[in-house]
Amino acid sequence: MIAQQLRKCLVTLVFSLVSIAMFSSNENTTLPAQHANEHGQHNTTESHSSGGGLIDTKPEIDAYKKHHLADSHDFSLFSYTDSHGKRKHVGFSLPVIVWSSKGLVTFMSSEFHHNDDGSVIVTKNGAKFAKIHSKIYELDAGATAVKLDNDHHATNAHKVWDFSITKSVLGMLIAGLLMLLLFGGLAKGYKKGPIPTGFSRVLEPLVIYVRDEIARPNIGEKKYRKYMGFLLTVFFFIWILNLLGLTPFGFNVTGNIAVTVCLAIFTFLITTFTANKDYWKHIFWMPGVPVPMKIVLMPIEILGMFTKPFSLLIRLFANITAGHAVVMGLIAVAYTARETLGLAGGFGVSTLLTLFISLIELLVAFLQAFIFTMLSSLFIGMAVEEHDHDHAHDAEVHGAEDNSIV
Repeated sequence: MIAQQLRKCLVTLVFSLVSIAMFSSNENTTLPAQHANEHGQHNTTESHSSGGGLIDTKPEIDAYKKHHLADSHDFSLFSYTDSHGKRKHVGFSLPVIVWSSKGLVTFMSSEFHHNDDGSVIVTKNGAKFAKIHSKIYELDAGATAVKLDNDHHATNAHKVWDFSITKSVLGMLIAGLLMLLLFGGLAKGYKKGPIPTGFSRVLEPLVIYVRDEIARPNIGEKKYRKYMGFLLTVFFFIWILNLLGLTPFGFNVTGNIAVTVCLAIFTFLITTFTANKDYWKHIFWMPGVPVPMKIVLMPIEILGMFTKPFSLLIRLFANITAGHAVVMGLIAVAYTARETLGLAGGFGVSTLLTLFISLIELLVAFLQAFIFTMLSSLFIGMAVEEHDHDHAHDAEVHGAEDNSIV
């Protein structure tokens, strides 16, 4: 039964997160100032010289880190300059799916040639598209190139409905597929006998851990089973995504605030719509509290309903993003310190520090999944907890009567 709940929760969660990620905005959509020409006019952006060298200055490193942390329509594993001085990118593209004035249009992101400044125009189905800071724009009728105003906004292009399979969307689909395969195998294993086999032996202790150390203590023995599907889904979904973020492919799904917002909203909705009358009574009209204090505390308690999920989304987003930024900053030491330590020394120091932080990030990947699940179960437990006010009041009355008799 728990496996069926987990499957339903997983499908719902992945579908919602994919939908949110498709429409999320995670980078500034304006073009940098250096695209302006010498007359102050912001005309068509030309394709820049691709013979750039190493990224070894602070502004370049900061820009690279920002690009790495943001979502993207393609995977760029590494870049190099060939013998002709042209910059080559090694990676693979993802499908671009947009709804434009001409209807549904699909093509591969490789047609933008890794340009993110609007300099490459893709023509499909009679519509022209440009990519500006990871956002797809459709040029107005008759336009042949992107034009910018003094604030570096496109004046002859508009955004489209973007349903593309980006890195974040692909990462969530991979995590969801892995969970379906792993837990489907675990559920089938229990049909054969009480002892799981194969990789299911690794999953069973984790499932028991979530049940006995998170769900039962926080929600209670009577009601924890109802929420096990959601708690298991959230725990393993976040954990797998965090581990994918440590791979060289550059996934940063849980570092996308749109994803963490959606996860927190699920916790908020479940807490709100399964809460009992005692929960609402303690928010709007606290028992045993003087009426003036009830009026003062009520808006604070209502605000607390929203600060709880807000703390969930900020904690996960900030910790994962900070971890990726630190790792990339330490990798950059190899280039920024090569003048003082030499190239070999810079790479040696950078490798040791990055390895150390990466090991900590493995712990953080599990810890953030645990904290999110623990707090979610705590909030749910607070909402479904039974408050025995009547019995407590009767006990006080009987105690007073006994004292009076004595």
